[in-house]
Amino acid sequence: MTDEIRIIKAARQDPKVFGELYKLYVEQVFRYLYSRIGNLHEAEDVTAQTFLAAFESFDKFRQEGHFASWLFGIARNKAMDHFRRPDHSSHMDRSSEIAVEDNTLARMIKTEQEEALSTLIQALSEEDRELLRLRFLADMSFPEIARFLHRNEEAVKKTTYRLLARLHSQLEVSNE
Repeated sequence: MTDEIRIIKAARQDPKVFGELYKLYVEQVFRYLYSRIGNLHEAEDVTAQTFLAAFESFDKFRQEGHFASWLFGIARNKAMDHFRRPDHSSHMDRSSEIAVEDNTLARMIKTEQEEALSTLIQALSEEDRELLRLRFLADMSFPEIARFLHRNEEAVKKTTYRLLARLHSQLEVSNE
């Protein structure tokens, strides 16, 4: 039995245990929402709303072992609710700020590469950007993504790898 299933069963008996599910997924949900929303404080608020909604409807959760798919469905809906309010736009942002050695040239190159990649990602369809968010920011596995998107796991893998290859080749061309 996986930790997730064990925690879910325990949370059904004692709602206080839901906090363990929160700890298990909060970082992934936040990264996913931050990549969609692009504002730290708003992403934090929507993350809190996501877990509150999940907690309040936890008794309706029936898919043992597929909690991540269910939770990210709630997160996606909360993000869409967020964008229904005026003056919001979606974009993939620099969600993972990795420290670079204190070297001005290295920082400039990294910034240029990030900007080029961000531009390429912005040019993708929303469906492709969503796939990247789920895989790399939400850190979901291919089976979880397939369940979440109601698609075949092999199709999800193939689409992801083709998308990455296309981005890689476009990034190489833009760097020439």
